[in-house]
Amino acid sequence: MSDWYSNVHLVVRWLHVIAGITWIGHLYFFNFVNVPLQGALDDATKKAVNPQLMPRALWWFRWGAMITFLAGLVLFTLLYMYTPGVGFGPSSLMVDADGLTDRAMWILFGMTLAFIMWYNVWMIIWPAQRRLLTGKVPAADIPAVRRRAFLASRTNTFLSGPMLFGMLAPSHYGAMNSGSALLAIGLGALAIWCSIRASSSVGKLA
Repeated sequence: MSDWYSNVHLVVRWLHVIAGITWIGHLYFFNFVNVPLQGALDDATKKAVNPQLMPRALWWFRWGAMITFLAGLVLFTLLYMYTPGVGFGPSSLMVDADGLTDRAMWILFGMTLAFIMWYNVWMIIWPAQRRLLTGKVPAADIPAVRRRAFLASRTNTFLSGPMLFGMLAPSHYGAMNSGSALLAIGLGALAIWCSIRASSSVGKLA
């Protein structure tokens, strides 16, 4: 318990993971469950259901994204930009005799995608949904605003697969090169594409 670095590290990692589960879980809910559902509802049902559903879901969605993002920055600093007993600066996980480590390249790959996703949530998806929920969008503009939010959300869904690969690879994979990066992008995008395809047929099978 006297090792403050290990304890802070564990708490921040736990917070990062549980907030990430909340964020990505809601992202998948919106894309795999809610999008097909909304297409099957008539306008009267949407007016009854969405004011109760969407504000709650969007609250957990956006704050899950924010806490994941902030905790991730702290975690990155603890691991890659700080050395216990030495102080702040690139650690041995960040650079070695050959320069930037493979582990650092993987985490920076994942962080770049995560930042794009965070930006989409807070700068595109949430502002659009807030305007829609408060009735501040002119009727003629509603389809375009909905489409913009949908495309940002769908982009995040496809980015989430490679992003999660990049977050896990530093501890479980190691080597980083153009081939492994393309593998991460391909496997991640394929997994999401298959999930989207499956989500369109689940309701028919239920």
